[in-house]
Amino acid sequence: MSHIPLFLRKLVIRRANHRCEYCHLSQIGQEASFHVDHIVPLASGGETISQNLALACVSCSLRKGAKEFAIIEGTEKKIRLFHPRENNWNDHFEWHGALLKGKTSTGKITIELLNMNRQLILAIREEEILLRRHPG
Repeated sequence: MSHIPLFLRKLVIRRANHRCEYCHLSQIGQEASFHVDHIVPLASGGETISQNLALACVSCSLRKGAKEFAIIEGTEKKIRLFHPRENNWNDHFEWHGALLKGKTSTGKITIELLNMNRQLILAIREEEILLRRHPG
């Protein structure tokens, strides 16, 4: 695990407005502290620099792990996961109430790999909608 200097950690949190840059869950009201994630993993040559760091909720961070790509089931086609510094979130995802839908193959494979529409997160999002903290 790479040590991330405090100034970079604070920059990432502020830039993300205290939201997971993958699923857009707000840190406010969440018990576990969000992770500062290496978008391109260290194992793949990623650096500990601002442009390679993203704020990620624990769930997205642990499911993403050291992955940059996912293979579409039943094919050999490799799709790059959503990259918060290079991709525009709204180009790849859209809200349907509490349900997150992928608009592109990148959005769809990221939702699938990170299991972004599992029952527990849908329940959390429903509560976030009631508390007016949901971004959709």
